Amino acid sequence: MSRHRPSRSEYSDSSSDNEDDYPSEITPTIEVDTSSLTPLSAQVISKQPFCLGNIGHVAHGKSTIVKAISSVSTVRFQHERVRAITIKLGYANAKIYKCENEVGCPRPGCYRSYRSDKEDSPRCERSGCNSRMKLVRHVSFVDCPGHNILMATMLTGAAVMDAALLLIAGNEPCPQPQTSEHLAAVEIMELDHIIILQNKVDLMEKAQALAHQESISAFVKGTVAESAPIVPVSAQLKHNIDAVNEYIVTRIPIPMRDFVSAPRLIIIRSFDHIEIRPGVMTKDSTGRTHCKPLFSRIVSLHAEANTLQFAVPGGLISVGTSIDPTLCIADRLIGQVLGSVGTLPQIYTELEISLFLLQRLLGVKIADQKQAKVTKLRQTELLLVNIGSACTGGRVLSVNANLARIQLTSPACTKIGEKVTLSRRIEKHWRLVVGRTKFFALDS
Repeated sequence: MSRHRPSRSEYSDSSSDNEDDYPSEITPTIEVDTSSLTPLSAQVISKQPFCLGNIGHVAHGKSTIVKAISSVSTVRFQHERVRAITIKLGYANAKIYKCENEVGCPRPGCYRSYRSDKEDSPRCERSGCNSRMKLVRHVSFVDCPGHNILMATMLTGAAVMDAALLLIAGNEPCPQPQTSEHLAAVEIMELDHIIILQNKVDLMEKAQALAHQESISAFVKGTVAESAPIVPVSAQLKHNIDAVNEYIVTRIPIPMRDFVSAPRLIIIRSFDHIEIRPGVMTKDSTGRTHCKPLFSRIVSLHAEANTLQFAVPGGLISVGTSIDPTLCIADRLIGQVLGSVGTLPQIYTELEISLFLLQRLLGVKIADQKQAKVTKLRQTELLLVNIGSACTGGRVLSVNANLARIQLTSPACTKIGEKVTLSRRIEKHWRLVVGRTKFFALDS
């Protein structure tokens, strides 16, 4: 049996060690038999999902497909609505059901999706069918921006994905710059399960759609998406959404989860109530950075609209704490890590990595349509470093063959072996240049 009790170690905020300083109304202690839990256990799948990334070029329909599946809009900020593009990471949860009447409800129409607050066994809405539907998947969509200047935000989202939907608009040639770059990014993150959605087929003739599908197949050949299904859809008209739901259920296996180890979460969006590590960072008179972790108790747990009594690995979880909201607003906590006191990894300012340079520069249009070759890292060069959801600057201290030592602009809380991506500033924007990178030795 595992006791899930909020402690000062989890979801922290103030530096006080006095128990009386913490709020009296906190999430109650409950007993959970972790030995019997699986991601498909009724008490888990009903409340918590796994993470499904939404990637692809700008304006290819990523946010629209999420709304078509979940009925939730990921575009929530005024400046995003005005510009009609996703700027911050979007998020939405959805439940996918399958009708239990296999004769009266043939596939793929037997698969339906709703908001995450839908009951677990609703009536089938198909005309003439009054059977019950069974909850078969619960997913958290991580909707990544597709604009070329927002690649760092996309990499932050990729850190929490279990699988991905790759959106490719059928009314544009394939690939577009960020189609290539996003696919390379999830390949670096070692995502093995991808579903390709050929969107906007309502704007194409059948012959055009088939020719475009062939261009997609040629593009993904030799990549992790080579065997991925290509599903024609119209996100705007919600055409073929039932087929997308079926592929999510049948082609993306439930991720294996560890229900026993100490909890550890990474922050990809920061709102009103969260805990911090590395915490508050300050510099002394010599320029040395000091980190002060913050401490608080959990006062609430949510997965979108669902209130949780306990949380398990997988999906997006909001953690309510007594942290001073001024420390959390404006996404100030992105890249920080949550966990029990004494169980989190060290905080590092320098890291040594093994690296693999991409052969060609992705995500940039060049006049002659040829991709520029990626040059080797240079000593003192400034890079953008993504470690998990942390995004910080880094200066190359030394390079030796496929090893590089990098000094970070801001400290990062992470573990040895974590996946790392490096981006170089090219034509005023950060472009992905190093893939399949993990660090294996560090200085704290």
